[in-house]
Amino acid sequence: MPRREEAAVSPKHRPSAHALKEYHRRRDFSRTEEPRGESEDAAAAAPGEPPSFVVQIHDATALHFDFRLEVDGVLRSWAVPKGPSADPQDRRLAMPTEDHPLEYRAFEGVIAPGEYGAGTVIVWDEGTYRNLSEDRHGEEVPFAEALDAGHASFWLDGRKLHGGFALTRIRGDGSGREAWLLVKRADRRARADDGGTDPHRARSARTGRTLRQVAGSTS
Repeated sequence: MPRREEAAVSPKHRPSAHALKEYHRRRDFSRTEEPRGESEDAAAAAPGEPPSFVVQIHDATALHFDFRLEVDGVLRSWAVPKGPSADPQDRRLAMPTEDHPLEYRAFEGVIAPGEYGAGTVIVWDEGTYRNLSEDRHGEEVPFAEALDAGHASFWLDGRKLHGGFALTRIRGDGSGREAWLLVKRADRRARADDGGTDPHRARSARTGRTLRQVAGSTS
């Protein structure tokens, strides 16, 4: 059965006025160059167009990758300590963080000392994705609903990441501290024994710069 194209914003999960409340609460925009998110609706994917994803490397107190998916006008976000893997045998821990504005897809720079998440950020990968989530009858489940239920499958078309992936909640129920797993599906884009990415040597998908180069350009 042909899969229908999922609209960028489903009626049931339209962004509310407080969608970015936690994001704003944690930041002093007089001290950080991170986007406020005031034009996130204008930046959203048009109906029928695939939503976007971005993976950023964040050299904060603990260096990690931030995995973000465009869902209903915001970026649903997870901190992935070891980063995504192309090996289906790798089960990568993913800890949910606050929703980010869509403008954050392009953010690279240094978050000032003393600010939440202080440290250097680069865009490691970016692209679009499509929903592969289905119910037990093989019918497509809207992506936001699949995430809310704790398991979502999707296909990434990025510069570095390709193919099917799944996010599965393994602890928590949406009301408290959660833990998820990000796992590559066994498809033609899978690679066994993926050695992973050295974040210190990795280059930005947008500018070709490393973490060190971005940090040096703003020092």
